Amino acid sequence: MLAAAPLLAQQNAPQPAPTEAQRAPSDAPQQPDAGAQVHTGTASGLEADSRLQNLLADHQFFRLEAELDKLPPEQAQFYRGILANRENDLKKSIELLEPLVDKVTASGDTAHEKLLRKALAEDYLRAGDWAKAAKAYQTMETRLQSKLSSDEQDEIEMPVKMLPLAKDNPPMTVDACDPFVLQVSKNPLGLIDIPVFVDARPHSWMLDPTAPFNLIARSLAREAGLKVSEEATTIHTLTGRAIQVHVTVIPRFTIGGQLTLRNMTAFVFEDADYAFPRSRYQVQGVLGYAALSALGSVTITADDTIAVRPAKQIEPAEKDDLLTKGARFFLDGDQILVAMGKAHESGDETGTNANEESMFVVDAGSQETYLTSRYYDEHTTDFAGQKMELFTLPGPQTLAPQPAFVAETIPLTVGTTTVRVHYIQVLTQPLGSAALDDVYGVLGVDALDQLRSYTFDYRTMRFSVKPE
Repeated sequence: MLAAAPLLAQQNAPQPAPTEAQRAPSDAPQQPDAGAQVHTGTASGLEADSRLQNLLADHQFFRLEAELDKLPPEQAQFYRGILANRENDLKKSIELLEPLVDKVTASGDTAHEKLLRKALAEDYLRAGDWAKAAKAYQTMETRLQSKLSSDEQDEIEMPVKMLPLAKDNPPMTVDACDPFVLQVSKNPLGLIDIPVFVDARPHSWMLDPTAPFNLIARSLAREAGLKVSEEATTIHTLTGRAIQVHVTVIPRFTIGGQLTLRNMTAFVFEDADYAFPRSRYQVQGVLGYAALSALGSVTITADDTIAVRPAKQIEPAEKDDLLTKGARFFLDGDQILVAMGKAHESGDETGTNANEESMFVVDAGSQETYLTSRYYDEHTTDFAGQKMELFTLPGPQTLAPQPAFVAETIPLTVGTTTVRVHYIQVLTQPLGSAALDDVYGVLGVDALDQLRSYTFDYRTMRFSVKPE
């Protein structure tokens, strides 16, 4: 689901929250307690693999990484391939996982098959191999639909339905470009709009780092003379209600008048389906993962500029061009997970042990920051004597208000830099969604706007910040 999708709650009337009985349970292994120590003593192969699956489901990538050399070769290959997917090393992930598909399928182990097929499908999608991605997602749905939780089914709805429209599209290519800086703007939703050219026609498109697809409004496609497919599909997870989308190919698409993408696939939505009447804002288009990956490294500053170091440059890159400091970040489905350390009470900007780091979602396409009950469970005493209030979570389907505290200041460590974010909601109870309950919080634009700048470098998978 797109990171911008929670904003579309403005379009919809509130719906009652689903009861626990209505939530489809996941067949993922039982999650360990947030603060539980992982022991690595001797165990049977079955017990050991169950523990490895728990580490993976719990986003404990560093602990899992440390265990790989102890595993039998084929098991190590499997988990190295899954980790390579999370680290966005697409070539490595595909090379490791493709040879295992037939054997894992024949084994009847649906837990492993689900992990493998989902990772490979994501690899093909991020690589822009539309035909392989379409086939991989359709096969996964056909074989494993009964084993997918409702959250997992929602997560794959868009690629399952939309990719068949694009399976014959040509691959996107990117022209080499030197580093540049462009001025951006905040739209009425508080999110970033980037100046782009669709075949030399200027527009402003919303930046959504977690969107798997580029999107374009029907009126813009018509204005640019783009050929729109007659075939369409109906999806629900973008806005929380049924909408139809078609597909097109943009022959020449330029970001900021600098970086040119050729044969860029974009999915076409009807203007009224992605509009915000209350804010009087009409989305012209959305820049998703493929465009962001081509940008290479993106530094977003408080003065509404973006510094870009493209993945493909004309001149040899400077020695300090690659970001090697900061925190590691990972891609897991439609989430960007950043490994943040636990800040020292003294505020010293010292390094942290990877095993002490906790996973937070960083979502530049979401308006609001909140910390989950997992964070609360480890910091309960910090809220003693404070007044609890109800907090309504943003989302296309409005959940019932959740009990929460407001934390005046939360210290977070990104690499060796400690930052303090202010006035953050802290949920006290699980939401019933593994994607959210298993992380420590979601940092949206209200937290990111408290920084002087922040950088995503997709070339090194590093995230860094500069405090105000």
